[in-house]
Amino acid sequence: MTSVYGFSPSGNCHKVRLLLAQLRREYRWVETDSSIGATRTPEYLAKNPNGKVPMLELDDGRVLVESNAILCWLADATPYLPADAWQRAQALSWMFFEQYSHEPYVAVARFICGWTPADSPRRDDLPRLRERSHDALRVMERHLAAHPWFTGGQYGVADVALFAYTHVAPHGGVSLDPYPHIRDWITRVQATPGFVPMPAPDAAAQGRIDASA
Repeated sequence: MTSVYGFSPSGNCHKVRLLLAQLRREYRWVETDSSIGATRTPEYLAKNPNGKVPMLELDDGRVLVESNAILCWLADATPYLPADAWQRAQALSWMFFEQYSHEPYVAVARFICGWTPADSPRRDDLPRLRERSHDALRVMERHLAAHPWFTGGQYGVADVALFAYTHVAPHGGVSLDPYPHIRDWITRVQATPGFVPMPAPDAAAQGRIDASA
């Protein structure tokens, strides 16, 4: 049985949960709240020295980390990862974009607004984070004006990767109102077979750090 260690309100963790559900793969979810040190125990660090979630563990003990690497491994030889080398590279380029030009701004703004006290000095970063978030969203909007998906001709791993934090961007004060093509794309993703929504943070999660990657 495949085990996935993840923190449910994390977009990076939800990527894995969503694709597993759509692949109809059986797995065991191990709730791992990285914000209270669950990824810093000796046992966890022995498996993942980087101390983050999500982490996928096979029943033979092999471990895979980094959310987008997990997505690619799960999607291999399925319609969710293009078989054509060029289309696959295009999908990967969007997944790299998500981790380097999108997630560090959209996800961090969400964290600061939802998990830090009102007087946190980190809130001084919000104007810059929101500005950079809109930079990324404008790139996505331009692509979606001409293409229905980010993975190629159909829904797949790049869409899963980008959906996770894009659809909750308003939680960080990043409005999606200027982006009709993104809003339409979000609706299409939510209509895909096997879609599961990302759980909302519960009250106990407030004030905790989402240390995922």
